[in-house]
Amino acid sequence: MNKILIPRPNNRKSKTCTELRRSIQNLKWAGFVAIVVSLLGCVGMAEAQQAKKVYRIGYLSFGSAKGLSEEAVRQGLRELGYVEGQNIVIEWRFAAGKLDPLPGLAAELVRLKVDAIVVSSTQGTLAAKKATQTIPIIFAIADNPVESGVVASLARPSGNLTGVTDIAGELGGKRIELLKETVPKVSRLAVLVWNPDGPGNAAERSEIESAARALGVQVQPVEIRGANDLESGFSAMTRAGANALMGLTNTRFGGNRQRIVALSAKNRLPAIYPERLFVEDGGLMSYGTNRAEWRRRVAVYVDKILKGTKPADLPVEQPTKFELVINLKAAKQIGLTIPQSVLYRADKVIK
Repeated sequence: MNKILIPRPNNRKSKTCTELRRSIQNLKWAGFVAIVVSLLGCVGMAEAQQAKKVYRIGYLSFGSAKGLSEEAVRQGLRELGYVEGQNIVIEWRFAAGKLDPLPGLAAELVRLKVDAIVVSSTQGTLAAKKATQTIPIIFAIADNPVESGVVASLARPSGNLTGVTDIAGELGGKRIELLKETVPKVSRLAVLVWNPDGPGNAAERSEIESAARALGVQVQPVEIRGANDLESGFSAMTRAGANALMGLTNTRFGGNRQRIVALSAKNRLPAIYPERLFVEDGGLMSYGTNRAEWRRRVAVYVDKILKGTKPADLPVEQPTKFELVINLKAAKQIGLTIPQSVLYRADKVIK
């Protein structure tokens, strides 16, 4: 009987096919894993690059060194997560109380290609505006920015500028009322006018003169064009019989506040100032915004602009809270008793 031979399967060949299929599957899986790892790596690199982004901010000041205003801006930035030397660099530029250096300092910041420029004076803002039409400019100024020619309007600043404005110049009438209530015998008010041709001065002077007429007080303008004019200015006001003092809102007054406070005390003139720093340095009283809080708002604008918001889409902000600060030591020094009706309304009393 013949045997039927059944061919045996070639196990080696079958095994080779199976291994081939597994190898293909392994290659596909390895490729998929490689793609995923690559994508994750790209995302990680992008996040790392974003985290390492260091912004460069220019700061243009009319003053001569970092002070309370600059510290207020820095504090505001820190609260928003910006730390100098880590994710932000601030290029500080100071004009040392002079107008002439401002255009050159503004141009220098533009050449550094900073991401934004912060300015703390009207003249500095105008200099920065002339230096660049593209780099965002955030200002913190006391003058009316519309009247000063800084922006077209508060609601729609347009261009590359926005910021905060103090509106301190609009409070002149209220200051006279407080001064008259504190010193009822005031009949002749000396008004220090620094740089009489400066932007915003005309509107503030008009406000003061109108309020003074309503209270039966005569206004004596005393024009100051430089720090060297302060001594002669005080001599002129006392010779004319002034029995009280106030100054127009101006950055340069702030830079000379200690001298002004000392001369006021020397001439025994009760004075009201636009900001509390004068009172903390020994002045009698002030009525205005809390400048530190006001300038911290600048940091909010910087943050929004660095995150992509255009300056033209950020309306200029005005303060809504004002404070009355009184220094009893200064009152005693000139022999003045502050009425209780005024003390009750004070937000802060320095004893």
